[in-house]
Amino acid sequence: MSVQPTTLLLLVLAVFGLLVAEARQSERGLWLTKPLAAALYFVIALQAGAMNSTYGLAVLVALFLCWWGDVLLIPKDRPGVFRAGILAFLAGHLAFAVAFLIRGVSPGALVIALGLMAIPAVTVHHWLADKVPAELKPAVVAYIGVISVMFALAVATHAREPSLLIVAGAALFWLSDLFVARDRFVQSGFVNRLVGLPLYFGAQVLLALSVQG
Repeated sequence: MSVQPTTLLLLVLAVFGLLVAEARQSERGLWLTKPLAAALYFVIALQAGAMNSTYGLAVLVALFLCWWGDVLLIPKDRPGVFRAGILAFLAGHLAFAVAFLIRGVSPGALVIALGLMAIPAVTVHHWLADKVPAELKPAVVAYIGVISVMFALAVATHAREPSLLIVAGAALFWLSDLFVARDRFVQSGFVNRLVGLPLYFGAQVLLALSVQG
């Protein structure tokens, strides 16, 4: 089974609708478009053959967890729900990390990547340290650590068996989360979603496509 162009087109349209809903601050529009857009990156993974390998199955688990994260981040001004969304994405990143380990990693590349990722991770932590509410700080710190490790593992699995889809997907995911953090904790505004959402859904599509044998 191959990825259908109509699925990709539907995803593009759903993300466009999501951006329109964000611009209009329409919660109904968000509920109509965001779960759909997130479900479509799951469908893309299935069409790409995710059921045919252990790596693909692990990616499906990661995408499913991210779907829940997307849904839980829809409500505004609900710290408890937002915390649950962070935890869902945290679990999603852990699942991606496991997927990359299953695919195989280069130990040497992993050590180097972890060392290099410590720099941006610490920088982001300092950027957010005095802006995150006390009750959310443990979750945010854990999230920064896990997504940084996930990206390092993406680099390490690429070093063992090249896959630009994985590296690019992990990089876009990391960057998109900066805009989520900026919107929630630094300066809220549509520009964060305008840039961050296409980065995020682009990342998920690339990671979904990486399951192709």
